[in-house]
Amino acid sequence: MGFEGAAVDYDRFMGRYSEQLSAPFSDFAGVQQGQRVLDVGCGPGALTAELVARLGAAAVTGVEPSASYSAAARERFPGARIEMAAAGDLPFEDAEFDVALAQLVVHFMSDPVHDLREVARVVRPGGVVAACVWDHAGGTSPLSQFWKVLSTVDPDAHSESERPGTRRGQLGGYLAAAGLQEIAETVLTVRVLHPTFEDWWQPYVRGVGPVGAYIASLDDAGRLRLEHTLRFEMPPAPFEVTGSAWTARGTVPAQP
Repeated sequence: MGFEGAAVDYDRFMGRYSEQLSAPFSDFAGVQQGQRVLDVGCGPGALTAELVARLGAAAVTGVEPSASYSAAARERFPGARIEMAAAGDLPFEDAEFDVALAQLVVHFMSDPVHDLREVARVVRPGGVVAACVWDHAGGTSPLSQFWKVLSTVDPDAHSESERPGTRRGQLGGYLAAAGLQEIAETVLTVRVLHPTFEDWWQPYVRGVGPVGAYIASLDDAGRLRLEHTLRFEMPPAPFEVTGSAWTARGTVPAQP
């Protein structure tokens, strides 16, 4: 997937969008003072930073399967607990947290229902599990323009539109199947202004995620062809990129 690179590369590529998503996502999940919160798939810490600012580092725990990203988050937030672990196998006791948030993670889960059930296990009865995923299938993610142009250059390239959670209603369905109750869904949208084409494009070539892996697979001529096509198709700079994310939350039921 290309998620073992430098954390700074992720920050420059997707962090510029996910950081803006963190505050409204935390609001939707009901994050507030006095809670113990788990950041699932925290990466280098886009959402973690928002949670630490709201609650203090001691109240925040993050889990991340990437060695480089978990190390970066641990260094960035020395007062928080950061564990290297996958969402489907969490190193925590039952009911340790009040809220668990999975920001831009579910579409990389091979079995979202299983993993969200495991996340719910570590949240207390009455607590909240929330998740959000970019609208790749509907064409309103921050990467949608890239994938649209790429489809004209390489019709066989696989976009992220078939990944879990990228369609309306999928996240709520996963949460319900994982045993959560009182499901609520919404759409969150962020906007980022790019002053130049280079400001937008250069992070794409750093090898992050499926996009970075695809670009890295091209030879020099292929990358140059793609860049030239994107330069022609993107709006004149400065231009704004918007990104919308399907978002859902559910409540952990009381124990029978």
